[in-house]
Amino acid sequence: MLVPCYNEGAQVETAHAELTAALAEICDLEILFVDDGSTDDSLDRIRRLAEADPRVRYLSFTRNFGIDAVMAAGFRYAGRPWTVQCDADLQVPPEEIWTLLAKAEEGYDVVFGRRRGRRDPLVRKAGSAGLHWAARRVFRIDMPRGASTFRLVRTGVARTITELRLPWFIPAVPLVGARYAAVPVTHRPRTAGRSRLRLARLAAHSFELFFGFSWRPLNAVYAAAALGGLLAPVLAVAALFGYGLPLVAPAQLLLSGLTLASVALVGRYLHRLLRDSGRLRSYWIRDSNLAVRPEDTLSGGLPSPPPPARAARLPVGEERISR
Repeated sequence: MLVPCYNEGAQVETAHAELTAALAEICDLEILFVDDGSTDDSLDRIRRLAEADPRVRYLSFTRNFGIDAVMAAGFRYAGRPWTVQCDADLQVPPEEIWTLLAKAEEGYDVVFGRRRGRRDPLVRKAGSAGLHWAARRVFRIDMPRGASTFRLVRTGVARTITELRLPWFIPAVPLVGARYAAVPVTHRPRTAGRSRLRLARLAAHSFELFFGFSWRPLNAVYAAAALGGLLAPVLAVAALFGYGLPLVAPAQLLLSGLTLASVALVGRYLHRLLRDSGRLRSYWIRDSNLAVRPEDTLSGGLPSPPPPARAARLPVGEERISR
């Protein structure tokens, strides 16, 4: 089990209780909480659970790095061959995990939960539906229809995908050729906490999806540039000989607008290339109750003793006695 946490508070104990009850038949169950730099008492609650239940493991980031970093670390340190990603808010009942497991027996690497009768605010549902529609229809991105973050993944496949450091997990599944399916699952209203996904963040995620998995916007820039190259001489000749003067100025404004939009799009793709080639890690771990790779910690795996204290001075006249 991979359970992302960010300022979940008492929901940590609730998630643990419901998950362990629903999965009591699994003898080698592991519940890996990944604390994404919470500023409340989530980490303290997770530590207490780990002390009481040896099946609980946890990682805690040095700050809030986001869900992509949570998945990268969670799948990297997952100790079982299959991992279920389940949000701590438990809007999908833990009993639905058995639905995913049953489908995986048919030979799939990834099984997504497709939320049936999604119980989220209308704005969020509409935004998500529009995002998936645009990805498939406009940008021609292969997206599993109805896929959500409630999913069962073969851990080795998940590690392969997250190590690619792509901005989205869902379209990366068909991109690498993994076998996947989606099954309907129950969805219930949120009873604790609040969603961290806002319209601004949804817009940012949309840009990451569209520009991270499709070259169609850049191809549109090439087409616009070609059109502008053909139209510019015609406008110049028309302006020189005084033909169609009322249309020259609006056309020039249109070309200027296309130029600015093209520069912006090209800049967005340059940002993508620079991000993919950068050396900045996607997360650092501050605390954990399992063995962590040295490169994943701020100290590089070196011990962190307290800073040296000033030595006490002896009174004048006394001598140190060496033994």
